[in-house]
Amino acid sequence: MEKFVIGLLVGGVCGALLTANNYKMRTLVKKGQEEVQAKLDELMDEKIRMFEEKGKSEDKEEKASEAETKSRRARSAK
Repeated sequence: MEKFVIGLLVGGVCGALLTANNYKMRTLVKKGQEEVQAKLDELMDEKIRMFEEKGKSEDKEEKASEAETKSRRARSAK
């Protein structure tokens, strides 16, 4: 996916250079670049959310494990 996005951006830049003298083409290229940037931002936000959720679930598992260990120690101490 990343290679596709990089290729798309490079193609957009090359297209912008080739059509620099045409106003309509420049606006189309800018619009395309804005759409690509919005999609990239969306993908990055999604990945960040996934990492945060993964971290939260690991924290919950760790706390549950610690609580279980404490209860076992308390039972064995009796």
